[in-house]
Amino acid sequence: MAEELGQIQRPSASQYDGRRKLLLVPLIYGPQADDEEGATVLQNYWEQMQTQVTALEGALGGLQHIYHESLTVGGSEGMEQLGNVDLRSHGFIIEKTQNGAVLEATEDMDVLLETLDLQRCMMIPLASANVGSRLQEWHSDSNKQRYEHIASNIDSTLGENETGLLLISERHQVQFPSDIEVFYVSPPALDEYRRWFQNWIEQQQAAAAAAKDSVPENEKQLADEEARE
Repeated sequence: MAEELGQIQRPSASQYDGRRKLLLVPLIYGPQADDEEGATVLQNYWEQMQTQVTALEGALGGLQHIYHESLTVGGSEGMEQLGNVDLRSHGFIIEKTQNGAVLEATEDMDVLLETLDLQRCMMIPLASANVGSRLQEWHSDSNKQRYEHIASNIDSTLGENETGLLLISERHQVQFPSDIEVFYVSPPALDEYRRWFQNWIEQQQAAAAAAKDSVPENEKQLADEEARE
């Protein structure tokens, strides 16, 4: 079971002698780059998260391995791949690798692409409920394979008495090996982000509903104007 670290706690290194440790960092993104409040909340999260990770590294004796969702290769090629898709993670991980940590391949390319394609298919309105149900089943199976592969990669690369770091979305379903001690990094700004994101979603839904309700009235006004002409 993961230990949630809402505040920085420095575990005794001797308490985990010989054990494998994994720092689990929720990977979050802001939906709107031009949303000032969202950008501030997101920045607060990254700063607090890095502070906690650094404290844990020191307490546990350093960091040896890094895993990041969506990366199908490790090393310099993985860093290049990450630099093209996530600059925040890229800058954070570069510092860790300069201090000796190794960026590992995390995902299987074929399984990852299959999962992403299925997600796109499920966003398309479907006329057949049967097709929708089959897509959902296929997607669930693909997701299961994906998370099993991530767990397998961590299990095969994280050695005895080593510490790893995994950055992955909060909704992941990875089942970690029982002999790995998992530390869930949860700074106060994570809850702040969740509240902001929920409010943002509600605002978007309200705006969409208002726009939909205004269409008939606008059409009526246009028809009246055309009739007068």
